[in-house]
Amino acid sequence: MWRNRPWVRDAAAAALVLAAELLGFPYTGLDVRVVLIAIGAAGLMMVRRRHPIIVAGLVGVLYLVGAHPCSYDTPVSAMLIALYTVGRHAPALASIAIAALAVVGGWVVHNLSEVLADSSPATTAALALTPALLVAAGHIVRLQAELSHRREQQIAENAVRAERRRIARELHDVIAHHVSVVGLYMGVARRMIATDPEGARLALLTGEDTARQAMTEMRHLLDVLRTDGEPIENQAGVGVARLPALIEESGNAMLEVSGEVVELPTTVDHAVYRIVQEALTNTRKHADRARTRVRLAYLPDLVEVEINDDGRPRPGTVRPGLGLAGMAERVSLCGGEIHAGPSREGGFTVHARIPLPEKM
Repeated sequence: MWRNRPWVRDAAAAALVLAAELLGFPYTGLDVRVVLIAIGAAGLMMVRRRHPIIVAGLVGVLYLVGAHPCSYDTPVSAMLIALYTVGRHAPALASIAIAALAVVGGWVVHNLSEVLADSSPATTAALALTPALLVAAGHIVRLQAELSHRREQQIAENAVRAERRRIARELHDVIAHHVSVVGLYMGVARRMIATDPEGARLALLTGEDTARQAMTEMRHLLDVLRTDGEPIENQAGVGVARLPALIEESGNAMLEVSGEVVELPTTVDHAVYRIVQEALTNTRKHADRARTRVRLAYLPDLVEVEINDDGRPRPGTVRPGLGLAGMAERVSLCGGEIHAGPSREGGFTVHARIPLPEKM
């Protein structure tokens, strides 16, 4: 907004100084000297941010001019603002030097003032130290602003790192799943080519389609890398609607859907698909001739997905890995819970429950 622009705040400071000096009941009333000092001090407020040290020096000169004779008026409001501006916008060493000079100058002026001639040393010291306190206040505000800016930068950097981790998971899911499917159908075609050429041809076509789909999804992910601010879930083109095709590609799995089908939020829709995809990939990689059952249940306030296979782990294989960690992170981001491990009946089970928004 226009009120947040620096020149507007500088103009407001100038108007404040002018009003304070002209309407502040100077000791000897308004005359030409008072008006000139007030106008000069107010005008310096317009350039205080760009030249804080110069402005503080000039306002100090006006302060000394106004302090003699002692019964005259000084631009106190302009001096306060100028010293604060030094701490807020000037380098640290320059701020310390200006504060020291202001303290010494204030002590001299107050000691020479007839008004404060009879003041106690404590009062004189307090008045003399006021400039240092103003510079310190400006410097504290400056440090707070810098810390806030650094926090914002850190948040932005963390968001970029999180986005990179999500894209890494996407690439892992796409490559692991589709490459394993292509390898499966290539093996089927190799075994069938001598006895069933037509079946081998269909297997090769399926493998070709799967490879093409993998390239499409990876191209979408690369588009996300080049496009700022677009959610990755909206780019990959996957979701619950594609589960039947995913199950069919796996070759030895079945899908069961229960409950009233509703449209899922994009993040949940994407997470369910990737959980099933990763579980099927793990079954092909780690289980021996496993059959898989995928159960998707729509409940009133959540969606539940379970993938269970009856295979035996191959010797030397280990189930936990990046895939299961990615599943857990996806479900956690959706506010759900997931359990994965060997089932009582044998095989391996992945069970996830993801809450749905109340509006659904």
